[in-house]
Amino acid sequence: MAKQDIRTLTSSELKEAVVGLGEKAFRAKQIEEWLWTKGAASFEEMSNLSKGLRERLDAAFELNRIEVADQQFSSDGTIKCAFDVRAGQVVEGVLIPTSKRMTACISSQAGCSLACKFCATGRLKLLKNLSAGEIYDQVEMIRGMAQEQYNQGLTNIVYMGMGEPLLNYRAVLESVERICGDPGLGMSPKRITVSTAGIAKAIKRLGDDQVRFNLALSLHAANDEKRNRIMAINESNNLEALAEALQYFHEKTGTRVTFEYIIFRDFNDQLEDAQELANFCACVPCKVNVIEYNPIDGGEFQQAAPERVDAFVGLLESRNIIVNVRRSRGKDIDAACGQLANKNAAATPQLKEG
Repeated sequence: MAKQDIRTLTSSELKEAVVGLGEKAFRAKQIEEWLWTKGAASFEEMSNLSKGLRERLDAAFELNRIEVADQQFSSDGTIKCAFDVRAGQVVEGVLIPTSKRMTACISSQAGCSLACKFCATGRLKLLKNLSAGEIYDQVEMIRGMAQEQYNQGLTNIVYMGMGEPLLNYRAVLESVERICGDPGLGMSPKRITVSTAGIAKAIKRLGDDQVRFNLALSLHAANDEKRNRIMAINESNNLEALAEALQYFHEKTGTRVTFEYIIFRDFNDQLEDAQELANFCACVPCKVNVIEYNPIDGGEFQQAAPERVDAFVGLLESRNIIVNVRRSRGKDIDAACGQLANKNAAATPQLKEG
């Protein structure tokens, strides 16, 4: 019979288990500190517990942490990591250093079911939802890399890697609790952004749960016909439904929404597209990140011309919309937006076939 992973226990369940092993309840807090603050990879590391308790924990439970299977270093300082999440499955996370931020971009699923046309990850079928522990591990390990390589802690975490976070709702929220909690990594939820392709019901659920992290919507077109062409999810979650959900989310949380807009040559880079986006922005307090596209192998989309980007941004700013232009990072190691598709040697043939 397989042993239960100790990191799937709630605090109260862990306390009950510790008492069941003949220990005082306060030991559960010490164990949680090892699991969620110190990132212990084995019970043997838990040095302030008795040898007997460590042995009983080892006999009763598993402690499964993901492992770094591969790393690539970009000339711009970006580090792409391939994480082995068992059974030959690999997910990727990225450390993105800039002069102002040290950001971890992490995955919530192995593969993705949404198949957005511009995204390399969308070519992979969904293999599994990650557990809260597997999501937490990416952050904890990338945080260690930031300290080792740059002598800095993480300033921001973005759930913008592989997968659709809101289709792994419970684990994503549990991971945020562990990342922000005590025991935990003590990050502020305001430093965390969860990005969704647009699941209206789940956005409303975030409002009901009154989450404190930031929400980003991968929009990429403010026109249903165009958005349907590149994001099949829009056919069941159209712009009207998303606008209503975002309004509900904002009413419940008071949090300003971010719209992510990858700008593609001759597809969504016209002034007419900017006007449609400006009109959609009126639905909710927001800001816009206009993202430079990094083409994927054999993809139909290309990077927009700089003058088109400038004109696009200029129109939005003329409408008093807060706009940031995000330059693509990690291009030389396939770590740029939409490219986390497991080209590394650790990927299985199943992943590579996509």
